[in-house]
Amino acid sequence: MTGQERDERRVVAVVVTFDRLPLLQRLVARLGEVDGLDEVVVVDNASTDGTGEWLRTAAAAADRLVPHLLDRNRGGAGGFHEGLRLALERGADLVWLMDDDGLPDPDCLDLLLAHRGALDFWGPVVVDEADPDRLVFPIRLPGGTRVVHDIASVERAATGGLLRDVVIPFNGVLVTRELALRIGYPREEFFIWGDDHEYRLRAERSGARIATVAAARVRHPSVGELGTPMMRGRTTYNHSPSDLKHYCMARNNTLNLRDYRGWPHVLMFWVKTAWFYSFTRPQPRRLMLSARGFAAALRGDFTGHERFLR
Repeated sequence: MTGQERDERRVVAVVVTFDRLPLLQRLVARLGEVDGLDEVVVVDNASTDGTGEWLRTAAAAADRLVPHLLDRNRGGAGGFHEGLRLALERGADLVWLMDDDGLPDPDCLDLLLAHRGALDFWGPVVVDEADPDRLVFPIRLPGGTRVVHDIASVERAATGGLLRDVVIPFNGVLVTRELALRIGYPREEFFIWGDDHEYRLRAERSGARIATVAAARVRHPSVGELGTPMMRGRTTYNHSPSDLKHYCMARNNTLNLRDYRGWPHVLMFWVKTAWFYSFTRPQPRRLMLSARGFAAALRGDFTGHERFLR
C-alpha cells in the first residue's frame, strides 16, 4: 500500500479501557508502531488505577494519542458509543474499534485495509495469546449450526481469505464512516455484554458487507468458559462467573433476540439458561439473577446492573 493510498482516508483507533493500565500501556505502545493510523482515541471509563493520569502524561508526548476521560463508568457500550462519536467528529473515514485487553499483530491493520472499499464492517480473527492456534471467541460458521474453536477451521471455511457474514465486534474491527452514520452508535444503555453483538446485527439488517479476515490477528487473554458444552454436548452456553456480566447478558440477549430473531428464540434462550443452571451447573441463585435480567429486559429497565458497580 503506497503512502498516497494511505493519505486518501483517515483511520482513527478507538480503545475503551477500565482499570487495566498495564494492558492499556501495552496496547498503546503497539498502536504507536502501526503505520497509517492517524489517531488513537482512548476512552477511559473513570478508572481508579491511575489510567487517567497516565493518559494525560502520555498524550503530552504523543501527538496521535487523544484521551477522553469519562466522569463515571459507562461500561464498554457507553465507552464505544462515546469513542465512535468522537472519532467521527474528528473526521475519521474508518474507525478501528478495540478493547484494552487485545493486542493486534503489527500487520493486522494492513491486512484489514487490503479489503477497504469491499467491506463495511470487518475484523480479524481473535486468538488466545497463550495458544494462538485457538480462538478466544468461538465462531458459528455461516449457513449452519457448526461452532469452531480453532484457526485451522476458520481458514478452511474462508473463501478468498474471508469468512463472510461473520465478525467478532469491538476486538479490532473496522467500521466505515458511512455505515456508522447510517446505523448510529452502539446502545450505551446496554453497559456491557451484547452491545457489540447488537451493533453487528444492526449492521447486518442495514445490508452492510461483513466479514472476518482469516489472516489478520488480534491476540487476547483467554476468557474462560465461553461456549461451555451443555445437554450432552448438543449445544453450548456462555457462562460467566461474574454476576455483573451474567445479569447484563440475560437482559441484553433477551432484547437482541426479541428485536432481531423473534420470541421463539427468546424462549429457547430462557430454557437454555434454566437448564444450564438447573442441571449443567446447578446454581439456584444464578437462576434468580437470570430471571431479574429477563424481567428488566421486558420492562426496558437499564438500571439493574448498577447494583453490581458499588
